[in-house]
Amino acid sequence: MRAAPTILHLDMDAFYASVEQASKPSLRGKAVIVGGLGPRGVVATASYEARRFGVHSAMPTAQARRLCPNGAYLIPRFRLYQAVSEVVMGLLRELSPLVEPLSLDEAFVDLEAGGTAFDSESARETGERLRADIRAATGLSGSVGLAGSKMLAKVASEEAKPAGLLLIEPGTERELLAPMSVRTLPGVGPVTGEHLRRAGITTVGELAEAGEDELVRMVGRSHGVGLYRMALGLDDRPVVAERDAKSVSVEDTFDVDLHDRVRIRTEVQRLADRCVQRLRGSGHSGRTIVLKVRRYDFSTLTRSETLRGPTDDPAVVREAAARLLEAVDTTGGVRLLGVGVTGLADYTQEDLFAQSMAAEEAAAAEAAAGAAGEGATGTVGQEADGAAGGGAPSGAAGPGGPGGPAEAPEAGGPAEEPEQAPERRWAAGSDVLHAVYGPGWVQGSGVGRVTVRFEQPGSPPGRVRTFRVDDPELEPSDPLPLVGQEDPRTTL
Repeated sequence: MRAAPTILHLDMDAFYASVEQASKPSLRGKAVIVGGLGPRGVVATASYEARRFGVHSAMPTAQARRLCPNGAYLIPRFRLYQAVSEVVMGLLRELSPLVEPLSLDEAFVDLEAGGTAFDSESARETGERLRADIRAATGLSGSVGLAGSKMLAKVASEEAKPAGLLLIEPGTERELLAPMSVRTLPGVGPVTGEHLRRAGITTVGELAEAGEDELVRMVGRSHGVGLYRMALGLDDRPVVAERDAKSVSVEDTFDVDLHDRVRIRTEVQRLADRCVQRLRGSGHSGRTIVLKVRRYDFSTLTRSETLRGPTDDPAVVREAAARLLEAVDTTGGVRLLGVGVTGLADYTQEDLFAQSMAAEEAAAAEAAAGAAGEGATGTVGQEADGAAGGGAPSGAAGPGGPGGPAEAPEAGGPAEEPEQAPERRWAAGSDVLHAVYGPGWVQGSGVGRVTVRFEQPGSPPGRVRTFRVDDPELEPSDPLPLVGQEDPRTTL
């Protein structure tokens, strides 16, 4: 425990929802809910306006819609959240080399290690300056807690919400904590909280009065000792600058259970590619491939395969995930699929066997293509045509595609019907750019139409226009920065 409140905890206020409100001027001061929008979606973050209706994170989106039917429900835009987070974390690193990020919107900072604070006065000045710098750089608000330990700094930032600062003077910890709910303490969730309530313990003060021996008897030695120390305000954990990632994973929950085995395989391949993109983005490779399958009855299965060396090759990850899927019974339907990589490393050991197999397959395919090009006829040629469905070979461009115009049909033969382009989908909250009206965001879509509000960060609330979903002048776009944007069509 420190004699001065030089550990700072920053927690951005309703981060995802606040970013959306800053990005979309028409939503400022209104209920905004960010998360999955399907029947099985879950709320990631709710604005403070939405929280007044009882909406909170981890709540099913369907329940949130019942509580707050007039709220704005938006998909997450993690690319923008990551960009804003990098700006905020950069400001924290200017204060100290010891910055411990907990998530995109939360971190501890050791001010003493950075020489920016040594006592209560300098710590408060640093905290206020940080909040002002964050507001200037992002347009967002953050809550700051200052104390002599990490636990108390986090408690202070929570008490300071929203958009406040609370400094806990050393020596006042027990007095401050005593009337607070036991749920205030880190690690005390609904189950432990209910267990303590049944024993007549609802506040931190009552927890301290119960004594260490009684708490050990109630919840076990490791948890009981920890609870007692926290109730006394004791925490000597240091701020750790680097936290090594243990795994990288992606998963999707489907609105309707998947039954088609081909579709399930396709989804696993897509997840494997996304997982590798995230793996490479973090600068890692991995050795163990993990497949997660949640079935129709909510039973969850995980299967894993450990490679001979770490890899970030998408083909290797796809193949491993496909092999793992073959060992899973998906009869009855699948609710969720996930692909992950563990055993992370910062280098890649190429899978020579996989490369050799890929080279052999490529050579075989090339030989087969050469034989077909020399005019192979008869049964083999007919089977090839049948397998292709009478269409162009795999990889060939269709009419108007990059491969050039389609060949004219044979004389007397019927002209082939051009394939219908799949209908474009526009998720609520996603960014778009119109050739005439400029940048905007999707308010909603359906029945072949998409409604767009044209506005940008820092502008007045914009006008709403409706287009066909296939309007050629409307395209998906990257998000605009929240502040400092000069050209409205310049993207991140």
